[in-house]
Amino acid sequence: MPTTRTDLTIRQATTDDVPVLLPVLAQAFSTGTVAEWAVPEPADRLEVFTGYFRLMLALGLRHGRVDTTHDLSGAAIWYRHDETPPPYADHVYELEKATGQYAPKFLLLGAMFEARHPRLPHAYLAYLGVAPAVQNRGIGSALLTHAHKALDRENMPAYLEASDPRNRDLYARHGYQAGQPMQPTSDGPLFWPMWRGQVNGGVRSSFPPLNPYYRRPR
Repeated sequence: MPTTRTDLTIRQATTDDVPVLLPVLAQAFSTGTVAEWAVPEPADRLEVFTGYFRLMLALGLRHGRVDTTHDLSGAAIWYRHDETPPPYADHVYELEKATGQYAPKFLLLGAMFEARHPRLPHAYLAYLGVAPAVQNRGIGSALLTHAHKALDRENMPAYLEASDPRNRDLYARHGYQAGQPMQPTSDGPLFWPMWRGQVNGGVRSSFPPLNPYYRRPR
């Protein structure tokens, strides 16, 4: 079991928090193998991920829930998938505007995630990021623990995609089970679909069936 910090207060973010949370998420996600694949030009990465998370924060605040810490050092964007959500009519346009020439990679990731998404009610953790200067200090675990307490009261399962083995192992310590990895392209980064099931008789339910029409690229 992960150690939970008791000195952090978790609350729901508002639009007033966006100017601080935007660089936190942009900096957290603009490094690593996924960022290198999505935005091959290093000089463009921070600007592209800033535009991307400006859009993702707006969507999360409008259609989901954004949790943050009292000092705004981390954030988690959650959605409820009680049924297949309708597509946003202007989503592709807004994504292309936010990410420019790199939009095809972001659209491909979104299509892959949607193809593998479990088709039953659950909470979806779309993004969890912590400011680089304070990573590895339990902030991500605190955000997860806060959300899981509410989900456990409803016995609601949760789902996410882990983008590297280290994150995969962190989520596993919080009760998630990893499924078969997936790739957006044959040379793209690996993502692990992860499921935190309902508790029945003291045992968490196993990974549900995923979309049977998805095939890993060859």
